[in-house]
Amino acid sequence: MGQPSPQQTLQVDDRVLDGPHGSLPVRIYRPAEALGPGMVWVHGGGFVEGDIDMAEAHWVSTALAERGITVVSVDYRLAPLPADWVVPGRAVREEGVRFPVAHDEVVFAHAWALGAGLAPGPWALGGASAGGNLAAGAVLELLHEGGPVPAFVFLAYPTVHALQRPHSAELTAALADTPQERRFTPEVIRTMYENYLGPGVDVDTAPIRAIPGLASAEELAGHPRTLVINSERDDLRTSGEAYAEVLSAAGVDVTLLTEPGTFHGHLNNPDEPAAERSIDVVARELLRSAAQQS
Repeated sequence: MGQPSPQQTLQVDDRVLDGPHGSLPVRIYRPAEALGPGMVWVHGGGFVEGDIDMAEAHWVSTALAERGITVVSVDYRLAPLPADWVVPGRAVREEGVRFPVAHDEVVFAHAWALGAGLAPGPWALGGASAGGNLAAGAVLELLHEGGPVPAFVFLAYPTVHALQRPHSAELTAALADTPQERRFTPEVIRTMYENYLGPGVDVDTAPIRAIPGLASAEELAGHPRTLVINSERDDLRTSGEAYAEVLSAAGVDVTLLTEPGTFHGHLNNPDEPAAERSIDVVARELLRSAAQQS
């Protein structure tokens, strides 16, 4: 199957798909020496921010493509940005969409990528932070409603719980001197989900495709092999760790890693060595999936 070879020449194309809720922009990254695997990639941003130009989308996609992996980055629709969330440099954005619009767009983009002939595959589905939620939710829909299930799932510091379990003593110690602006309190996380879900949807009883952390081991049966990479100094570590535990209880082949010393969103900081380390792991795991299916 070959080995990742960074710094390949890439072909990068922007395309607008006829998605389930109207136009859906995607960006396609094709390496000159494609090794077979592909990944549909979903950036984060609390469901309210981010686009395919941010480092967590463009740099991640470029880095994977340089290692021989074809990538489709999804520019899904965002939820409104409420006034009480605004900090300097942000503007209130009253327009926006609620669940299941972004979820539907990720499901659609995955199916489109598999059928577009961009790479022989196998194809993976992955996302970071809120994008990890969208990726995980898409996999659950495909498992339960039918459709092309990805061969491999990558979740980077995902948020898949609206209500998180208490921190471990080890995580509490790691967060002790973390700047407040990098913290995610339970209230902030719940508010983020309430904004994403919209009025009338209870975070305790929402569909598992909206809050994958609500899924039981039985509901995760048949889930593809999964890699979870968390940031060490991150309140959301509890979400990725808890999800990995339930996946494991469901009999899923799951690998859980933590990047030492990192804050939430370390793939959005490509100048830090941890970002490159995480990408190297993902590339190796994708190639492993390809080798197992060849």
